[in-house]
Amino acid sequence: MSKRRQTRVGFQCKANYSTAFTKTQETSAAVHFKRGDVDSNDVVTSGASDPYCIVKVDNEVVARTATVWRNLNPFWGEEYTLHLPMGFHTVSFYVMDEDTIGHDDVIGKISLSKEVIGAQSKGLDSWMNLTRIDPDEEIQGEIHLGLELVQDGIRAGLHCHIIEARDLAPRDISGTSDPFVRIMFNSQTAETSIIKKTRFPHWDEVLQFELNDTKLQDGQSLALEVWDWDMVGKNDFLGKVEIPLDCLQKASQVKAWFRLLPLGKTEDDAGGKLGALRLKIRLVEDRILPSMYYQPLIDLLIESVTSPAEVDDTTPLTMLEEVTTVESRQEVAITLVKIFLGQGLVIPFLDYLNMKEVNQTSDPNTLFRSNSLASKAMEQFMKAVGMLYLHEVLKPIVNRIFEEKKYIELDPCKMELNRTRRISFKGSVSEEEVRESSLELLHMYMSDTMDSIVNSVPQCPPVMRVAFKQLHKRVEEQFPEPENEDVKYLAISGFLFLRFFAPAILTPKLFNLRDNHADTRTSRTLLLLAKAVQSIGNLGLQLGHGKEQWMAPLHPFILQSVGCVKDFLDKLIDIDNDSVAEAHHRAIFLPSVTVKEGYLQKHKAEGQQLLPRFAFKKRYFWLSSETLSYAKSPEWQVRSSIPIQRICAVERVDETAFQMQHMMQVITQDNDGQPHTMYIQCKNVNELNQWLSAIRKASIYNERMLPAFHPGAYKSGKWSCCLQTERTVLGCSRTHSAVTLGDWSDPLDPDAETQTIYKQLLQGRDKLRKKYLESADAETAMDQKEKQQGSGSQTDDMKKSRSFYERRMAAAARLLDVVQDLERAHLAFERREKEEASNDILPP
Repeated sequence: MSKRRQTRVGFQCKANYSTAFTKTQETSAAVHFKRGDVDSNDVVTSGASDPYCIVKVDNEVVARTATVWRNLNPFWGEEYTLHLPMGFHTVSFYVMDEDTIGHDDVIGKISLSKEVIGAQSKGLDSWMNLTRIDPDEEIQGEIHLGLELVQDGIRAGLHCHIIEARDLAPRDISGTSDPFVRIMFNSQTAETSIIKKTRFPHWDEVLQFELNDTKLQDGQSLALEVWDWDMVGKNDFLGKVEIPLDCLQKASQVKAWFRLLPLGKTEDDAGGKLGALRLKIRLVEDRILPSMYYQPLIDLLIESVTSPAEVDDTTPLTMLEEVTTVESRQEVAITLVKIFLGQGLVIPFLDYLNMKEVNQTSDPNTLFRSNSLASKAMEQFMKAVGMLYLHEVLKPIVNRIFEEKKYIELDPCKMELNRTRRISFKGSVSEEEVRESSLELLHMYMSDTMDSIVNSVPQCPPVMRVAFKQLHKRVEEQFPEPENEDVKYLAISGFLFLRFFAPAILTPKLFNLRDNHADTRTSRTLLLLAKAVQSIGNLGLQLGHGKEQWMAPLHPFILQSVGCVKDFLDKLIDIDNDSVAEAHHRAIFLPSVTVKEGYLQKHKAEGQQLLPRFAFKKRYFWLSSETLSYAKSPEWQVRSSIPIQRICAVERVDETAFQMQHMMQVITQDNDGQPHTMYIQCKNVNELNQWLSAIRKASIYNERMLPAFHPGAYKSGKWSCCLQTERTVLGCSRTHSAVTLGDWSDPLDPDAETQTIYKQLLQGRDKLRKKYLESADAETAMDQKEKQQGSGSQTDDMKKSRSFYERRMAAAARLLDVVQDLERAHLAFERREKEEASNDILPP
């Protein structure tokens, strides 16, 4: 059997709510919004809406875009990667209108099943009309049933044991329901009792039905419906299950959880009047084999870096780049970076790629300008190991710009004098006054930004500094001429400034520098600052050559900063390679490194005490792969710590438990096996999702993870979720430990990462075989030359060419053999899984 089976869902969402209404995007998920007729108070009163998107996997909210205020044509530009369990069913997108008072309005939704997404190997990318929200279709939860066929020789009956249900949809204003079950079988109907005010009812009731014969007839089924009882008006539908009873032909009794389904009505898209959502979403589902199957491929990749025979030799890495498409290059780059980080060889890996790129470049002006594997690998490497460094350098400046909201504009064509905050009381401001004020503010922001950058050498991760030192060395060796003196600086600044600092300033939310997108005014300030930083990173060489001549007043400051940048880069690479141990190559993934931190509200439930409703205290939390710790403030000397190994569940808490939003719980076990729960409140749903995901990833390999938990709290002698009175009773809801958001802090997983490389090579196998093993052109030409010269008169060049060709063929043959072995292993495991599934008599 495989070490583990996992579904890896790449999901990147970029969303626009545009003139026809929405846009969200991928792992590939993207959403464009086309505005339609929206029934919303905001639209009626102000002609605008405050849209945002929510992404749900089954019934769990996993992501929320920022709100775009007063806009019917919003652009979000957000990307998410979701890691999901194999058993997920649907991914849904809800377009919401945020209201500062009262509940947010639902504009419409798109719901896609796993089967629909998975049917498109390259993913979905199309406009889809939003559909209305139908309560009968908003179904969630499962029901636990036992079915038994009872015979006494003369009569036969079916006993249906209604045990419990979990995660039912809330239908009442209290956030709960009053559920009961109705069963229809053989023209007979029976109902359970009503359990009030719960989404996790326990019935433990047996409903009995008579059969017309002593045995079940072929094709007979049992229909079950769950309803929410209402004293006034009609009951609300909570879901249905139709169970074929063929399973009782093999075994007289069956007990299982069944997923509740909607009525199956055709979704009403209102003819597109609600708007449309452009979705781009891709599902990646992998079978991960045991480590021993991937080791030969890892060995070949490592061999490419550690012992290449010649600089121009064909290696598995160069062949991998040949079969990598433009669309997949970024994924392959980050995967390779993580593989070599895990092997402690990320510096030799980057040096190998950079050396080949530099040696193949004749014009220094084109160096690293393409999206080659070397360029993408360096870019992803900086994000993997340098995000904490980036936050330390830029976050204070970015926060200040967001808070101050200054009006800054240099382009005369974009100046809006009537909307500008007055600089004096003499009347409306002039264009010159706006320009002078903007220059003063921009100079201040640029000065603070550059001071933070050039003084950040001690904060820069040593592994980044060594990588830049090696890059500096390779460029200097290739372009030693005096006229190319700046090229060695441009190579480094091109990555650090143009691909790291400038993009983070331009879109701080995408680098987790801010929770929300900038408004129009702040966004313009960030754009101008990013342009200036980009020009400084180019060492001022592009000044005066562009169309934006209105940027000219900034040129003196940019040119003055060039010397500081060169001095900064000289200091950055002034580091001894030997002083950077292998541990530094993996520094970002070591236990001592904090992967997330910030203020949260906490309450710890201890012993048998009832939970006080407002006993939450503000604490500063730190999370590493070893501990979850907290203190009164970041400077506080005394910290309380929870070992990550003791965490057995990290889950959401129902809003009804404390009448508080954005709550989660961390459940741990002590050495005696006793459970302890800490309740934590976050500022918003995005912060909640980030902390949930980060702690889940840190504890993903713990051995004592719980299969179930209580989403409520134990107070007044019972659980608020399932109403059970026993405090130690088994949890009433399924845990979601496999649902996480992918980001730079994902733990290293060599098997999953190597599986990604294998799939890429498998797709390009025919291309490699044709080029390296089946093409006889090169060998035929070589043989003809040898015959003309005579076998005893081979030149040195011919011998070298023959040796090069033979090494290339051998490398390709070894790589393709490894790919074929992995393919056979996958087929063997697939056959075994099918055999095991065919022996399973229980229904899914």
